[in-house]
Amino acid sequence: MSEQKKPEEIRPEDMSLDELIRSTKEDIREDRPAFQPTLPAEYADLVSDEDPDGPEYDEEPDRARIPSVVRALLYVCCVLAASILLAVAVWKCADDVCALTQEDQVVTVTVPENATISQVTQMLHEQGLVKYKWLFSLYCMVSRAEDKIVPGTYELNNVFDYHALVNGMNGYSGSRATVEVTIPEGYEAEDIFALLAEQGVCSVEKLKDAAANYPFDYWFLEGLEYGDYRRLEGYLFPDTYEFYVDDEPENALGRFLRNFNNKLDETLQADLDTLNQALRARMLESGFTEAETSQKLLTMHDVIIVASLVEKETTGAAESGKIASVIYNRLCSKLYPCLNIDATIQYVLPERKEVLSNADKAVISPYNTYTKAGLPVGPIASPGMSSIRAALYPADTDYYFYALNPAGGHKFFETVYDYQAFLDSLLGEEEKVTEEKAIEIALEEAKKEIYQYQSWESDFSEGASAQKLSSKDDWLAFPWSEEWAVRDADGEPLYTNQPVWAVRLTDRNDPLTSLLIYVDAETGDVVGAGSMSD
Repeated sequence: MSEQKKPEEIRPEDMSLDELIRSTKEDIREDRPAFQPTLPAEYADLVSDEDPDGPEYDEEPDRARIPSVVRALLYVCCVLAASILLAVAVWKCADDVCALTQEDQVVTVTVPENATISQVTQMLHEQGLVKYKWLFSLYCMVSRAEDKIVPGTYELNNVFDYHALVNGMNGYSGSRATVEVTIPEGYEAEDIFALLAEQGVCSVEKLKDAAANYPFDYWFLEGLEYGDYRRLEGYLFPDTYEFYVDDEPENALGRFLRNFNNKLDETLQADLDTLNQALRARMLESGFTEAETSQKLLTMHDVIIVASLVEKETTGAAESGKIASVIYNRLCSKLYPCLNIDATIQYVLPERKEVLSNADKAVISPYNTYTKAGLPVGPIASPGMSSIRAALYPADTDYYFYALNPAGGHKFFETVYDYQAFLDSLLGEEEKVTEEKAIEIALEEAKKEIYQYQSWESDFSEGASAQKLSSKDDWLAFPWSEEWAVRDADGEPLYTNQPVWAVRLTDRNDPLTSLLIYVDAETGDVVGAGSMSD
């Protein structure tokens, strides 16, 4: 039996790895004293008097540990709480994006020119259409809404989701706000523009600019000069329209022009040739040459001018054909080349007047039919269909004059004498300006400094007499009519178509000097003055 080796004789190379590690640990525990920190002598007073080896420092107590079940429950609760909060946030965002719980309520929104997405978002937020501005801004960025939203006024709804809100502001959707506007017959372009601006369709300035300069492609506008909004006068057909609020001016005006184009069918255009044939025969009969007749034949633009005159002058469709006949009778006459239509004067005056004075009728304008022969330069209003038809199919009459009848409508006359007699009867009935009143007005006028033209002080306060000039014959027979300087380019007196009182005043300081004051017999206006010496 072999002899066993003593433990101390066992060499390290004969040990296994586990034995070697265990032996090394035992050597370390046995040979090395436990580390005891010591303080220098100068810090000895900091050492506690208590025994560090006492019961309080015997051993470190075990740390308290939460049971595994409780820890699992806490984890589950935290996960659930986070999930609930996330679900609520997602729901609120989804509710705003998809408008899941919004009430059905229409909201009017106006997107101004050059508005940014941030401004649009803020506006929608203030209107209650968007709750989370950051979320809508993010949607707009992803969907490129900036390229879709255009300026305008829109009717949106709280039930619209983000997609519907953006599409509702693209200018082509049914959500765009509209307004119904009725244009009465006889409205002028300026009246129409003011009405559209009042209804929020477009501003007056934009409408005027588009009317003057936009190249509308319609045959009836060919040849009309650009630069003046009156280019579209007469073609803004009176009717009831539905306009977009805050629309572009050319869109709004285009609705009128499309409607006008639809109204003028081929039959009406063909009937213009028939009208011109009748007018041509009458002008040749009245002594016009072939060249003059060819120049006076009507275009469709001329027909619209006549229709606008009829529209403004007529008191009802029943007399429209007669008024049109008076216009054409004068156009075909050499005796009455001027139409003498008050509506053309009212059109150019800064403000409308109930009664026109002779001074008003002398206003310098291409629309003045008292001083300019033939038709005015353009239409003066928007005629309705009845007036357009009256211009194309006038009544067959020999009337050259008409006047308002106190009993209603107009009274028509063939001769100037009948016409003037009717006016005189009205003056007598209404006692507008009597002879005594005319003298009183003239005496007051003569007190002005402008009539002190002598080397002495004139006193035109007595010797007054008056003569009524009611026709051109009266003017020609009046011995001092040549003294009145208010004349036309041909030297003819301008005031021969309306009764005027010629009041003669004598200078008390020089009986050979007289002053003539011309007083309008209808309005009482002083329309002229002239001096004379015997």
